Amino acid sequence: MITFNAMKKKILVIEDDTDILEITTSVLNQAKFDVSGSEGTNDIIDLVKSQQPDLVLTDYMLPGLSGGQICTLLKNNKDTAGIPVVLMSAYKKEAIAIGNFSFDAYIKKPFDINYLVSVIRKLIN
Repeated sequence: MITFNAMKKKILVIEDDTDILEITTSVLNQAKFDVSGSEGTNDIIDLVKSQQPDLVLTDYMLPGLSGGQICTLLKNNKDTAGIPVVLMSAYKKEAIAIGNFSFDAYIKKPFDINYLVSVIRKLIN
């Protein structure tokens, strides 16, 4: 009998709040995702290209580039345009939408962990 190990889907979490990064990473690891985290936004395109995640989960308010700018950079780069991007923020979605950022889903902080996992699964399965 041949068995196949399903490859874990890779998620890159970009969050400058270390507590939220740690909690989010832990929750997603428990949900059987392969998770890596980054507190910064320097060289984000290179980071995404090297890690090749199946999904990027980013906070909106970050030092340096905002999560909205990260969405735009990833969606405008031919090598990363197909990667779903989930934007997290305490701001209302309508306020962020004014920036015309290209995100695939929006999660309002504070978020329900089951909802977060559900949204991610829908986008990468």
